[in-house]
Amino acid sequence: MIVPYQSSRALSRLAADHTNARAMPISKPDIDTTFLQDDRLLLRPWRLADAPAMAEAVRESVDSFQPWLNWCSADYGLEDALAHIRACATRWVDGQQFAFAVYDRHDGTLVGSAGLNQFNRIHRSANAGYWTRRSRQGQRLAARALTMIARFGFDELGLVRVEIVAEPGNQPSRRTAERAGARFEAIARHRLWLHDQPADAAVYGLLPGDLAED
Repeated sequence: MIVPYQSSRALSRLAADHTNARAMPISKPDIDTTFLQDDRLLLRPWRLADAPAMAEAVRESVDSFQPWLNWCSADYGLEDALAHIRACATRWVDGQQFAFAVYDRHDGTLVGSAGLNQFNRIHRSANAGYWTRRSRQGQRLAARALTMIARFGFDELGLVRVEIVAEPGNQPSRRTAERAGARFEAIARHRLWLHDQPADAAVYGLLPGDLAED
């Protein structure tokens, strides 16, 4: 195997080209007026008033969340939810994260969360995260929510790729990615930091043309 030598001048030129690459504009949808919906779900930015419902949803779901989510615990309470929602609002305004509360339009129940974060503005990609409370799992609501936030990313934020990264044993999250149209690409070694140790991850890619039909 031959690795071409590159002079310091060439390396400097490559670094400058990368720095000058046209980054994705920082789009900041209005936190007070942005919402997504289909015939079943309403997604809107988290509000402080959602905190009691969020805390309840997390506590009922500890058994299914805890293996995959560092922050989930049996004593997750109102103050934890409030702190999370405040952080979501700050990151939204800064353009770092767009996190949505997911509500059932039929009965008004908070069913989960979905959002985009870890933006790569040079390559116009982001990570998608989602969860569904235990009592509403198995209804394919997470796949609906994932489809909606991915379309939001493509249409409103100018993304060309959304990634879903899940621990290999997290079959519900992996099935959700596949139902939304994402394609499995690799098992990435030590891609995640989970419960104070590195963990491998299944990586899925979702492009605009991959989105499942409504």
